[in-house]
Amino acid sequence: MSQWVFSKGSMAKNGRASVNVQYGKENKGKLAFTLKKTIALSPFAQVVVYTVLPNRETVADSWNFPSEQCFSDKAFGMLPVQMLVDYSYQVWEYNDDPCIPGDRNPVDPPVVTMGRRLLFYYPYYSENDAYSAFKAIGVKIATNSDVKDPVYCHDLMVRPAIGQPLTVSVPYSVIRGEELTLKATVLNYLSKCFKVKVTLGSSNEFSVLPCKDCNYTRCVCAGETKTFEWIIKASVLGKVSVAVRADGVETHSCGMEGREEEVTGPERPHFDTVVQLFLVEADGVQQIITQNELICLTGNRVNTTVSLKLPEVVVKDSAKCFVTVLGDLISHALKNIADLLRMPYGCGEQNMLNFAPNIYILQYLESSGQLTPEILARAKTFLETGYQTQLKHKHYDGSYSAFGNSDSSGHTWLTAYVMKIFGGAKKYVFVDETNIDQAKNWLAQRQQKNGCFKTVGVLYHNEMKGGVSDDVTLTAYIVAALLELGMKTSDPMVKKGLVCLKEASSNVNNMYFTALASYTFTLAGDQEMRQKLISNLDNRVKREGDGRYWTQENNGQRTSSLEVEMSSYVLLALLSGPTLPSFKLDYSATIVRWLAKRQNAYGGFSSTQDTVVALQALAKYSAATYSPTGTVVVSVTSPSNQKYNFIVNQRNRLLYQERQLQPPTGNFTLATGGQGCVFVQFALHYSVLPSASTMAFSIITDATSTCNSRQYYTVTLALNVRYNGPREETYMVIINVKLLSGFVLDDLSLQDLQQDSRIKLVEQNEGHVILYLDRMKKKEGKTFTLVLLQTVVVKNLKPAVVKVYDYYKTGEGAVKQYTSPCVK
Repeated sequence: MSQWVFSKGSMAKNGRASVNVQYGKENKGKLAFTLKKTIALSPFAQVVVYTVLPNRETVADSWNFPSEQCFSDKAFGMLPVQMLVDYSYQVWEYNDDPCIPGDRNPVDPPVVTMGRRLLFYYPYYSENDAYSAFKAIGVKIATNSDVKDPVYCHDLMVRPAIGQPLTVSVPYSVIRGEELTLKATVLNYLSKCFKVKVTLGSSNEFSVLPCKDCNYTRCVCAGETKTFEWIIKASVLGKVSVAVRADGVETHSCGMEGREEEVTGPERPHFDTVVQLFLVEADGVQQIITQNELICLTGNRVNTTVSLKLPEVVVKDSAKCFVTVLGDLISHALKNIADLLRMPYGCGEQNMLNFAPNIYILQYLESSGQLTPEILARAKTFLETGYQTQLKHKHYDGSYSAFGNSDSSGHTWLTAYVMKIFGGAKKYVFVDETNIDQAKNWLAQRQQKNGCFKTVGVLYHNEMKGGVSDDVTLTAYIVAALLELGMKTSDPMVKKGLVCLKEASSNVNNMYFTALASYTFTLAGDQEMRQKLISNLDNRVKREGDGRYWTQENNGQRTSSLEVEMSSYVLLALLSGPTLPSFKLDYSATIVRWLAKRQNAYGGFSSTQDTVVALQALAKYSAATYSPTGTVVVSVTSPSNQKYNFIVNQRNRLLYQERQLQPPTGNFTLATGGQGCVFVQFALHYSVLPSASTMAFSIITDATSTCNSRQYYTVTLALNVRYNGPREETYMVIINVKLLSGFVLDDLSLQDLQQDSRIKLVEQNEGHVILYLDRMKKKEGKTFTLVLLQTVVVKNLKPAVVKVYDYYKTGEGAVKQYTSPCVK
């Protein structure tokens, strides 16, 4: 429970008090604290007390205390947004003098009327909500929690009815084998009792277990709620749908606690139906193996065999295989644009992955005439969200860093990155030009006399800017960003930067710099330097089948993300200027075939920056090779001789066509014929149980609980994480805690984590709590505590998984299970 004290228009005091509540029960009591009489609180103190419930509803009250009279304790009545079943509380007001000590007797509480939500007929605005408590003392708030009473309509019903007051509670996910207690609650907001029958729809996705003493036809009187329960057990993996229906039943009376109240049944049965989804997951950790084929035809047929095999040890029945057929290289990314890596995107570097690809996709679709109003509207939503999110990572001086002002300074590379992406986005959404100008001016102040830019700030992933930390590579990136922004080579920043790059190019024997510089000089229109650098790259190219790529070994080890990024820069250099005699589209096609094989199951690659650069290059290639004609027929034959047929043509080339294959493993025959290009991906999904072998991190979990007899209980989870990998220091570390089924993170525990200086960011997403940490040194250990609250009863509770990994080297990680100590 938080408290703010204001006086003379400014905050004089703030604090927080812990209040124990019992879930599923009505909680009543008093909250008292003392205000000392000081001149600072004269002529009166304005006090607001509030809390945010787990469902994001805010409860608050405020009061003015004249300091000339007294400063006595005040018991606050909490004003809810609306009556909720799980958080039932009453509103109390005190009509006595606040200066009189002793107990106070409450007057009759005001009634918070719950009417059926209609379409704004006779609107009624409540002054008895949490928002009014803040407004009363002149506090302006910005929040995404529920603070304002909705608009209601009253007494418009001509017959008893079950309105919106049917709610169904399910967790986000459960693990296969768990037994979920499904609860449906009916609220009667009318002035009379009536009888209701609640029915759970049948489904082959789950079975309903016997429920002792469960009654699904009951009377519900005015202002009362009744909860109905089923115990269900899912029989399939994936998303499961449950439908609950409530029907009014004709009856003459309802017996309620010894009284009989006559009830007239509805003229016709009135019903309300609620459908909810929850996810059923397999035990362990999900893994995905992909095999990709980019096939281009000129009227011929091509047959190939794709072999899919599972590891020796996997979770039983967890394997699923899907084949995806696309008529456009960009379609895959377009389908999964919100989640190209299936990783968290909380910092300023990672947020750009949800921002930048939209620009390149829109540019390609616009140039090829395939952009539809629906695609544009969806992309604009991501651009607007990404833009606003990125501004959170802006420093007061106009620069950007991974965590904004919580970092000591902005970073030159990330500031240039944001600047160029903002410039590309302004064609499609509003971007304040000031943000671009401020970033440019900040970069200009970091340019040295020799034209090179100086590296400033902390970047949590050095490889994100090319794996080379020297100022020359940084300069190549910044100059390319300025040129993409539309600046001329005569601009002083660009001109001086090109001088730096020319002088360095003859001395730097670095593959990444050469690939990036070839793109930079292409944008600058310097054909001599472009030809020189691309010829140099061709002499050092690697071949894999019919594909070309470039690599940069580091201590004998290859880095796949750098290979994708370097090869993409070479492709951009070839496509962004006049065609070079020895490097025509057929040469570029070999790079594209190699890149296509590295695309993951969601349309991205292995990390953030390689995904952004690769999608930019693939969009450029797609625009250069686009043809409005052609039809390709694709046929996939499974080991059991089951056929799956697809047709790709101009009308559906952007369509995401996917089929699940049975059986999921074996040798599949892929046959294609026609004219045009298709991208075919086989994705084998399966789960494995955690293993401690070859893990770069170690995790120790300790879950404790009082395990009392209450229906709902808490679990305290202590995590100790230690880095044991080969490097002296990691990049950014992610701790991903899957919550036990039916549990949520306690609000006070969340606040404690947010205030922990070792944690840069805390996120909650789809039943997971994600902690972002600074770099961890070798053999360094850190301990964190999470308090979990049970909100939905789940029997036969399975263990949940904690994953720890280096965000930019996901191969270095660890996985550990934990479970509730109350599970017998």
